[in-house]
Amino acid sequence: MVRDQVAPNSVKPTRKRKRPDQAADRLRERIVESGLQPGARVPAEWVDPSELGVSRGSSREALKILEYQGLITSRTGPGGGTFVSSVRMEDAIKMLDNLFLFEAPRIADIYMIRKMMEPELAASVAGKLDAKALDALQETIRLYEDEPTNAEQEYSQRLAELDFHSELAKASENRVLGFICNFMVSLLRDMTVCRDIYRASNPDLRESGLNYQIRLMRAIRAGRADDARSIMREHMMEAEAYMLEMASIRQRGPQELNAKSTEM
Repeated sequence: MVRDQVAPNSVKPTRKRKRPDQAADRLRERIVESGLQPGARVPAEWVDPSELGVSRGSSREALKILEYQGLITSRTGPGGGTFVSSVRMEDAIKMLDNLFLFEAPRIADIYMIRKMMEPELAASVAGKLDAKALDALQETIRLYEDEPTNAEQEYSQRLAELDFHSELAKASENRVLGFICNFMVSLLRDMTVCRDIYRASNPDLRESGLNYQIRLMRAIRAGRADDARSIMREHMMEAEAYMLEMASIRQRGPQELNAKSTEM
């Protein structure tokens, strides 16, 4: 059998990076290799166009790229210059959110990751959180302890339940694990289908979420890592089942979604 051959010109050539992008890469590598920390001044000669091997215009563009990415900041006036800055988790997540802005992931894809990661997140913080972190978690729970008086308050309580998971992620010593979990929560917040589901009235959902959070807090305070893992896994599986069911109903029409949520 003769195998099909791919025409030589059928493979698209790799697009060459623009000069400002290349200059930004070189400056970034230099900052990393030199070990400069947030707040440190970037030597003026490092950002000089001749040092970067580009024109003055391309040099300015390179600095704008790194500033947009959050790696550097520029100050004018006495004591001004270019300084290394630290990227906030919130800003990095928002940039990644934009990647999925017009092509949202499936709810099932998000929960596949949440079911793996969040139980480990809960176990990793058990017995390790200080008073400040515990208070931040407790504060999110207080926002939905009372029954809502209107639809907007109920929606706010749904978001507060997500805030609990965000605070848990921020408190993790494992920054990679915390970042991934926080990113998943941010995706759920931004997806139109999820917002519609959160806005659909469901009084029982608040009670269920509250029960899980209280149990989790007890396990975390007591340092019971296995219990925290088990509770969070159960929570994620129940949340996934609910979200997938409601998303399926939503596809059949908003009226059916509201009717179904009222029944629950």
